[in-house]
Amino acid sequence: MITAYIGIGTNIDREKHIEAALDELKALGTAIRISTIYECEAVGFESDAFYNLVAEVKTQLTLTDFSQALRRIENKWGREENAAKFQPRTLDLDIILFGEHVSVQKPELPRRDIYNYSFVIQPLNELCPELIVPGDGRSVREIWQESKNIESMTVVTLWF
Repeated sequence: MITAYIGIGTNIDREKHIEAALDELKALGTAIRISTIYECEAVGFESDAFYNLVAEVKTQLTLTDFSQALRRIENKWGREENAAKFQPRTLDLDIILFGEHVSVQKPELPRRDIYNYSFVIQPLNELCPELIVPGDGRSVREIWQESKNIESMTVVTLWF
């Protein structure tokens, strides 16, 4: 089993799409754990606020199969095939870490977002603070403590 960490984000019908993402992820693996859900302003464009969280999934799928499954889930829930980076999202599922995989090609692993966005590194720190990031050598906690990007985030009370 490989442990994967997936960033989940949505700013369209947020509760519905968070629940959908978690239900869909259950079909890809086991032992799902989730971080706190945070409400965050859109970064890089004007839009409604996002809900963001990180999910941990243990899976037997290969990286390619797992990545393709996430794209199918996004499309199933209304994401356009060629959606631009900075636009509203029904569902955004990004592989942040996938076991010990390191790659500069798509999907980039570890995903650079852990160094750039609080809404990625803070929830990741909740789930696996002692995990050494492959190819980096620092723990998730160390990266989180050194983070200089502090977006405004509000804890969302669970509704499910």
